[in-house]
Amino acid sequence: MATRSRKVALVAFAAVPALMLAACAPGGEAAPTPDEQEFTLTLAHSYNDTQPQAACGAQVIADEVAAADVGLTIEIYGQSQLGGDADRIASVVSGDIDMDIQGASALGAVYEPISVMDAAFAFDDADHLAAFMASDESEVLVKGFADATGVQVLGAWSAGGRLFTANSPIREPADLEGLRMRFPGSPQFLLNARALGAQATEVAYEELYLALQQGLVDGQENPITNLVALNLPEVQDYVSLSYHQLNTNLVVMSSKWNELSERQQKALSDAVGAAVDSVTACVAESEEATLEEWRSGDAWQVVEDVDREAFSKKAEEFFLSEYAGEKLEVYKAIRATAG
Repeated sequence: MATRSRKVALVAFAAVPALMLAACAPGGEAAPTPDEQEFTLTLAHSYNDTQPQAACGAQVIADEVAAADVGLTIEIYGQSQLGGDADRIASVVSGDIDMDIQGASALGAVYEPISVMDAAFAFDDADHLAAFMASDESEVLVKGFADATGVQVLGAWSAGGRLFTANSPIREPADLEGLRMRFPGSPQFLLNARALGAQATEVAYEELYLALQQGLVDGQENPITNLVALNLPEVQDYVSLSYHQLNTNLVVMSSKWNELSERQQKALSDAVGAAVDSVTACVAESEEATLEEWRSGDAWQVVEDVDREAFSKKAEEFFLSEYAGEKLEVYKAIRATAG
């Protein structure tokens, strides 16, 4: 896993001038720059301290950077202290926030093609996401985002796959027919509903439990951490292991990146790589523990035999006909790296 994450971290290098790879000391470490400045960087996100994106992601970045001792300090502002997703990415673009952890759909507000990373079955699994970010194919996305916004993508991780829940099992696309399924209201998530054959109903996340309890919607989709947080086994009978979409998070940085020295850039990129490993491991461990609890309990029934191939084929046919221009280019680049 460590090797994979280091490749992911190198994505940042591909998006910036080649000078950062030069001037290495004989021992392999970047030579110190005489006029190297010290920086305190703000790192913002919307997660609480116990979520993997915070505990295993943001905190690891801060700790790794501190350990590198290259004149960088990371100050973390979680739980949307510096604003909601839309406000924060606007502040990263303007340079008022140095770094942020955002979902791909939220970043689509400033560069629409990046939201394609949240397309249903765009990625087969977390390994596919890592392979894409480590490949030359990711350049179309990383460079396109930088050119459009001035913001660098330093790395990406999966915060878990999204699953269907309902009062009936969902094993194949036909099982979604006639069900009012709650999807988030972002354009890409609503496209996902169409791609999978679902009838999308928009309900605020905070109102989802009550909407299911009162029968205003029949089912929904969310990652395991959210299913637990919302206590959805109390109001749904089945959880279907569809894993129809990865919850992708990207670590992005403002143009302040260009002010860092070469060894500071390397230290920060390596720290993000370590966080990619850490979040991936934390999510996998947490998900498996929860699934084992569900399988052995009677809170609800776990549907294991989901025909993911049927869903994936339906989604791919939809997106190849729906997307155009840069969005289609990004989608094809992602699918080209599938295992």
